[in-house]
Amino acid sequence: MCEKCNKGKYYITTAIAYASGKPHIGTTYEIVLADAIARYKRSQGYDVFFQTGTDEHGQKIELKADEAGVTPKEFVDNASCEIKKIWDLMNTSYDKFIRTTDEDHEAQVKKIFKKLYDQGDIYKGAYEGMYCTPCESFWTESQLVDGKCPDCGRECKPAKEEAYFFKMSKYADRLINYINEHPEFIQPVSRKNEMMNNFLLPGLQDLCVSRTSFKWGIPVDFDLKHIVYVWLDALTNYITGIGYDCDGNSTELFNKNWPADLHLIGKDIIRFHTIYWPIFLMALDLPLPKQVFGHPWLLQGDGKMSKSKGNVLYADELVDFFGVDAVRYFVLHEMPFENDGVISWELMVERMNSDLANTLGNLVNRTISMTNKYFGGVVTDKGVAETEEEKAVDADLKAVTEDTPKRVDAKMEELRVADAITEIFVLFKRCNKYIDETMPWALAKDEAKKDRLETVLYNLIESIKAGAKLLESFMPETSEKILAQLGDGKVTEKPEILFARLDVNEVMKKVEELHPQMTAEEKENVKAEGTVKTYTLSPADALKLTLKPVVNNGNLGISITIEETTVDHPVDIVIPGDWV
Repeated sequence: MCEKCNKGKYYITTAIAYASGKPHIGTTYEIVLADAIARYKRSQGYDVFFQTGTDEHGQKIELKADEAGVTPKEFVDNASCEIKKIWDLMNTSYDKFIRTTDEDHEAQVKKIFKKLYDQGDIYKGAYEGMYCTPCESFWTESQLVDGKCPDCGRECKPAKEEAYFFKMSKYADRLINYINEHPEFIQPVSRKNEMMNNFLLPGLQDLCVSRTSFKWGIPVDFDLKHIVYVWLDALTNYITGIGYDCDGNSTELFNKNWPADLHLIGKDIIRFHTIYWPIFLMALDLPLPKQVFGHPWLLQGDGKMSKSKGNVLYADELVDFFGVDAVRYFVLHEMPFENDGVISWELMVERMNSDLANTLGNLVNRTISMTNKYFGGVVTDKGVAETEEEKAVDADLKAVTEDTPKRVDAKMEELRVADAITEIFVLFKRCNKYIDETMPWALAKDEAKKDRLETVLYNLIESIKAGAKLLESFMPETSEKILAQLGDGKVTEKPEILFARLDVNEVMKKVEELHPQMTAEEKENVKAEGTVKTYTLSPADALKLTLKPVVNNGNLGISITIEETTVDHPVDIVIPGDWV
């Protein structure tokens, strides 16, 4: 951290991960991205508070817990622990890990719900529409896309239940004006345009904020058959996690850090964060977050990662092959600012070999080796550049070195993290070019060129150090290793290989052993998503079944739970084609 400067507070959050299972690398990308931003802000002199956590209520978790034969609390305890392990594995520097089952969070959600009800923002009614269980969202028929959920593309079922509603329309105009007056609020701009044109300008419907069809959630304490709808529960974590109290007894941490400087979320949940969340805050008379950034998706091969497609990659598996910082580098560097990025085992190997092993690792290794070989590990600035060509080469290296921090800072101000890393590697590539231009091995053959050789190696070390310091926000362990090896006056005697080159064929062989590929027939079943097969059951079979797609090592199957029996007529059971 810049000890001589204090640029004030910086509060950054991620979306809280849904505690329904192990997070894939696409979800992990978000926490690593937030960590890179948080680390960079700290290095610039900001007093950073970085919050993440887990979203642990809802019907989906209730169902999964029942299938697993455990209580919902036991289920989310295990899932949250797994998620936290992954975040820690990826060396993320969060300050607070909130769980929506935390007692203080649940207590505040109850109070917030009651406050909004008492002031007339929430009223009791009934909801009838199409319901998507995975998204926990109600939709009208007109909002469905080809009859399916517009967010996840899954089937929706008709549902009707008594519910409490939030008067969204009461605040819609105010929110529209705010967005127009604060163009930086929703980023990238494409996300802002989507929210305005698709949701706000056509007119907002009142939002369902309670449920009665399941029990795993925070109860409405003045009407106990209702539980607080997941989005009102989950979104408030950004204020409850830092000590908000709607009775006016908020903590110093809250008073210091709110409003949030940045909510970092996936583009698929930007509607909840840029429409529902700001309106909730307006109703609570709280300032809005300064910025909500909807990052793109990290895709695997042919599309969005999906357990049903058997194409999910996990951070811990990737780390076993490549190491923590290599995975951090990949997810941060390969993600465009606005468009979706792609990850694959093959691409990881390519970047490992070209960028990390060659451009960076080899640069550090041979610089240290030459310094030890020619000067016993110690070089000083002799300032020797006799020819105009030598002077020009030195000046260019120094100019790139001095300019890189400014370029990185400019990219980070716009949250263009991938571009910031590119700027650092431009410096490393310039160092490699400098070696080719100065040819230290040739200088070493001429005793008269000894001072020039020492100058060259000194310039190299200083430039690599500068790049390594900038790298700390993105690849902290690698940065620390480089700086330790380059030392403070003397380089290490035995340089560590930072990144070893990998053989793609060997890697893919090991991957295949871990994850046997689907058969051609199984792949066709996956492609058949949306098709259905109908089965007729006799009265002796079951009236009500729970059907669940199952993927185990790439093999597709179906789990069937009989919930009700003894019917007096044949029953047609419709099963999606990709479930069988």
